[in-house]
Amino acid sequence: MIQVITVEREYGSQGAAFAHHLAERLGWRLIDSCVIEDVARKAGVTPDLVKRCDERVDPWFYRFGKAIWSGSLERLPSDPEVFDSERMVEFVRGYLIDQAAKSNCVVVGRAAACVLAKAPGAFHVFVYASMARKIRFIQEQFPDHAHDAEREILATDRRRSEYIRRYFEREWDDRRLYHLMLNSCMGMDAMVNATLAGAGLRAAERAAAAS
Repeated sequence: MIQVITVEREYGSQGAAFAHHLAERLGWRLIDSCVIEDVARKAGVTPDLVKRCDERVDPWFYRFGKAIWSGSLERLPSDPEVFDSERMVEFVRGYLIDQAAKSNCVVVGRAAACVLAKAPGAFHVFVYASMARKIRFIQEQFPDHAHDAEREILATDRRRSEYIRRYFEREWDDRRLYHLMLNSCMGMDAMVNATLAGAGLRAAERAAAAS
């Protein structure tokens, strides 16, 4: 029985909004921005610091300096006294595994499809859209970014791809990571219905509606 659905998303594809709709329809917990506060509390650092490391790779000059300090140019074990992207990955991995074991949830991003790739009862979704549609969404939702929409989309997707490649040695948009890949042009209701059907969760939906 599926009890966890992960949602990876291209920037501007409305994948996060889809995850919110899906969680609401099922009556499941949504794991998205709550990761920031929970990891900050557990790590004993500020939410701002956690946010700066969220789905990001440390800058090359930071990694280079860290490598020289240790005498190795390979990826290093994290210093428990320093909170950086390496440490963030460790905290997020443990957090997601713990949350997935507790109860039904929908997880947005954070390489959850990689972290929970072998978890029983996990179903993985990737949401994409055409560049024109993503640009239009950014322009409508964030007018201040309208003139730079395409560059921002490309930069964000490149960052997410680099994050998964570096820390999980997988390709972000590799279809073999996901059970279902959805083009958001089909609309929210159709996306939710396709996911429920694909994951065999019609019964869970009915139970949530009755509760």
